[in-house]
Amino acid sequence: MSRTAAVSARVEAEVKEQAEQILGSLGISMSTAIDMFLRQVVMRRGIPFEAALPRPPVPDISLPPEELAAELDKGLKDIKEGRTVSVDGLKADFPGRYGVEL
Repeated sequence: MSRTAAVSARVEAEVKEQAEQILGSLGISMSTAIDMFLRQVVMRRGIPFEAALPRPPVPDISLPPEELAAELDKGLKDIKEGRTVSVDGLKADFPGRYGVEL
């Protein structure tokens, strides 16, 4: 058997309890789960899941079919009449204005 080392971590009690319940139903101890996580870190040379801030929620902008058709017609008319913005211009303005990347 290979040599082992102790790992100590502080987590919220409720999170620990919930994790122990889930792991127990899977037949996995907390030590085994932590060992699995650390092995994945070594294999992937990084955290084995995306560590990012959640994206802001996308607002529901659904329209009734007749309003959607009217908006599409306005957009097509703008295109035909040359009222457009370049993609580069949109990309430059969009993140600051709407808080998301294109």
